[in-house]
Amino acid sequence: MQKSILLIFCAALLTGCQNQPKSTDPLPAPQRLASPAGDHSAEPNLHVAPDGRFLLSWIEQPEDGPATLKFAFYGDEWSGVRAVASGEDWFVNWADFPSMTVLANGTLAAHWLAKSAPETFSYDVMLSFSRDGGQTWNPPMRPHRDGTQSEHGFVSMLPYGEDAVFLTWLDGRQYAAARQGKAPEEMTLRAAIINDRGEFQWEAELDNRVCDCCQTSAVRAGEAFVVAYRDRSPNEIRDIGIVRIADGRAEPPRIPRPDGWKIPGCPVNGPALDARSSTVVMAWFTMARDSARVQLAFSQDGGRTFGPRVRVDDGQALGRVDVVLLSKNRAVVSWLEKGENDAEIRIRQVDADGAVSASQVVATTSASRASGFPRMAFNGEHLFFAWTQPGEIPRVNVAKITIRTATN
Repeated sequence: MQKSILLIFCAALLTGCQNQPKSTDPLPAPQRLASPAGDHSAEPNLHVAPDGRFLLSWIEQPEDGPATLKFAFYGDEWSGVRAVASGEDWFVNWADFPSMTVLANGTLAAHWLAKSAPETFSYDVMLSFSRDGGQTWNPPMRPHRDGTQSEHGFVSMLPYGEDAVFLTWLDGRQYAAARQGKAPEEMTLRAAIINDRGEFQWEAELDNRVCDCCQTSAVRAGEAFVVAYRDRSPNEIRDIGIVRIADGRAEPPRIPRPDGWKIPGCPVNGPALDARSSTVVMAWFTMARDSARVQLAFSQDGGRTFGPRVRVDDGQALGRVDVVLLSKNRAVVSWLEKGENDAEIRIRQVDADGAVSASQVVATTSASRASGFPRMAFNGEHLFFAWTQPGEIPRVNVAKITIRTATN
């Protein structure tokens, strides 16, 4: 009898093990590249151009000098470095960084932040276009038209159609109204579509109460835009929210995977999205129940619903996530993890069925704010990384992993 029970137990155990997803193979080791960024550079961002080249942007700000937004393309080698704009009045912040994108017609678009008043968090989003590859730039405009001296930032920008961009950002116009007793003191989430002639094609408020200073993320999933951000409930639950925009209409905000993280302040740790057709992947950080975790979930229906969350960190997560899809069923997530001395940029592959690879270290860095938010992008062959290496003279570093296996 005992032997039969033991056999049944072993069979059940074996069956259970066979049903567990198998780990995916690790990626090749990252290859460090020469960086086009100079000394005193930080706040990198990445975008994949329609021709497959990586567009790296960053800010350089020598001591006691103006801030300059610069960029370079990487194909087989780096293009020449060009400048977008410079300013003494810019708002330069470790967590709220500029971005660039390439439109279908070849026009470049760039955004950065400029102060609108002496108060620390009074600054505007500045948007500019270049039709000649970045040699000259249009006079900058603001994608928000409220005219208030309040916070506008944490932008996500995507190309739209032939000649326009979709932008979403955190908008503090209600704080200005609150000072006059006309509105509650709330940060809002807004979006707009603007063409390269500066014409507004659409604009809307997406959520009227969100976390004050966490990054946003946006992707195109089929014909819809999907925006992720950190929400803020009336009782200070700050989980990740999703808004879909389809047919010119913003759907009501949703919390697709509630964590229940109650925190009476902004954690400055936003979500990340990537998409391929109707597949969307979302990565995010939480400290719900005092447990620091980086999590990931897949959606197979354009961001309408998300599957089970998968924990991807190694037990000492700091967050600052990014995510890319290698295929419709496989993603790579990056995050900052406490290391032996300070912090490490780590990556892990995650399959849609929950299978995970071992984590890999891309680079060692600092856990301080000076290290910023590492960025990642994939062009179908190369997985590209950019991050700030802090120190007496900070500098943007880059690396890549070549992935030659065809992906679907």
